[in-house]
Amino acid sequence: MSEMQKTNLDIRCAELGRELAKKVADEKVFNQALAVLEEQGPYAMFLYLKARHDKVAGAICDAFREFLKETFSGRLDGTNDVLDAVKTLAEDLDALLFARDLLRTALSYARYHLKAGGGGAS
Repeated sequence: MSEMQKTNLDIRCAELGRELAKKVADEKVFNQALAVLEEQGPYAMFLYLKARHDKVAGAICDAFREFLKETFSGRLDGTNDVLDAVKTLAEDLDALLFARDLLRTALSYARYHLKAGGGGAS
């Protein structure tokens, strides 16, 4: 069992949320990303971020890509773009839905960290 598989994924999502809140101190971005994720899915969410929030999309997409690579160890090797990672995960519906749930959780935690103040500072 890999080290990531031993990690509590809720805690890992909370850590990612804190990291995102430090990088992007704009709750509006997270709210809009969550809305697109809920309605259209992960691929659309990342496209939306790149199209509408290009100044912060790189940081968000890179953080999520690394998180997904760690979580789905081995499955996403060689993917250098978050859109490619999502396409790979889409080959398995269970993996895609699980990834969507993890993304939703991390984005929610990012919002909570911003609401708590200090851009996610602990």
